[in-house]
Amino acid sequence: MGLNIGGVVEKVNGHELSYSTFVEKYLSKNEPVVITGFMDDWRACRDWVFDDGRPNLQFISSNFGDSKVQVADCGSREFTEQKRFEMSVSEFIDQWLEFSLLEHGNHPPSKLKGKTLLYLKDWHFVKEYPEYTAYTTPLFFLDDWLNLYLDHYHMHEDPDTNQKRDDLRCSDYRFVYMGAKGTWTPFHADVFRSYSWSANVCGKKQWYFLSPGQRHLVFDRNMKSSVYDIFEEVSETIFPNFKKTIWLECTQDQNEIIFVPSGWFHQVHNLWDLLLGDYKEATEYIEDVKDICDDFEGLCQRNLAANTGMNFYDFFNFMVRFSFANILQLCHLAGSSAFAKWRSSCKAQHFIFNLESTKDIAIKMKFTCLSEIHNFSLDFRSILEEPAFLELCFQLERTGAFIHDQHAPIDNTKKYSMDDLVDLGFCNLFSTVVCNPEDLVILIDRTLQNLIILPWERSRMAGVNEIEFPASL
Repeated sequence: MGLNIGGVVEKVNGHELSYSTFVEKYLSKNEPVVITGFMDDWRACRDWVFDDGRPNLQFISSNFGDSKVQVADCGSREFTEQKRFEMSVSEFIDQWLEFSLLEHGNHPPSKLKGKTLLYLKDWHFVKEYPEYTAYTTPLFFLDDWLNLYLDHYHMHEDPDTNQKRDDLRCSDYRFVYMGAKGTWTPFHADVFRSYSWSANVCGKKQWYFLSPGQRHLVFDRNMKSSVYDIFEEVSETIFPNFKKTIWLECTQDQNEIIFVPSGWFHQVHNLWDLLLGDYKEATEYIEDVKDICDDFEGLCQRNLAANTGMNFYDFFNFMVRFSFANILQLCHLAGSSAFAKWRSSCKAQHFIFNLESTKDIAIKMKFTCLSEIHNFSLDFRSILEEPAFLELCFQLERTGAFIHDQHAPIDNTKKYSMDDLVDLGFCNLFSTVVCNPEDLVILIDRTLQNLIILPWERSRMAGVNEIEFPASL
């Protein structure tokens, strides 16, 4: 069954595209785009590729060959994925070269029997080799909530679901993929149904996109399983609507970046919706033990963390800390400005949008078991004393400054301390405690009302005005 190709993905020069235009045309509209011009000075493009465009596999093997990585067998299916196993990077490259020699030599088919195409996937290269700066994140993709958080915090707080602290598999979502011509990935959506970007250091890659509005067309009648390979003969009995799909296609060349859109404007919306769906499945799967289980909800959350990578409590911790960090950014903008113009600045609007997005998610979270959390509280004073939180704040500040004020120097003397916030007039913030999603909604509402809507001006001559925050929610 051939695919119905309805169009091609647009290709643009990144240097001719502003951040606001990218957000307006592609991110908010959820449209894929190929971007050129951002990879010219990448170290990976120098070290990992020969001048003639061939991959410098020897360099990669010599410098990073001891790394243990996940490798997919492109010819072997295991449930809804390709069969995976672990090997070292040097072993993977040796097999790649061996297969390539056999394939291009005058060898009988029997020599190729038992040999298969291998695809290296999900290599946490950045986390494993932080001193080797393989690439520079393009401006358009710097506002990366999840990776910013995971750079400073481990996702799982529950020791029953916590993996080893040095385990790279859950440390971030920055991956390297490597594979010879003919390697492929089964039909899928990206991790957490988020948007992503993919840079091609070497070779070409063919993409086929299906819009979110057509998602139901590639699932079976029960919306449980989807098509595995869109180029196989797809069963009309199992997938009766697949023939209705309309696809976009594009060829991604060397030194080009492709923006892979999600079903939603911002990734955290997708993450919460994904968690809800996976939670429902996890609950239904063990429904038969509900009456005999002392802590059925706890079991569901442990299963959710194991299967999805986080559970409701992990996600709530992430949302609260990220909200506190954005509130701090607004406090510094408001407290250090003598005019009301700061409210309409791009940086202020950026942090306001982050808080409004978080509030939308917190409202959804109110109608789950999170509304009845026991023995859970995150207070601002304690979090402000966490070194990891201070680093998160600095990184968030750098991100906002780079995106919206690229030519202004970053204030490396800025403090995120209690004394500093007292000087700025925000001491009431210290007593803020968040215990559930309702508290988070109230905190964000009051923050935006006090900092943005009310005609408050800070006057150094008249003394410090204090902004009222909820003392104990």
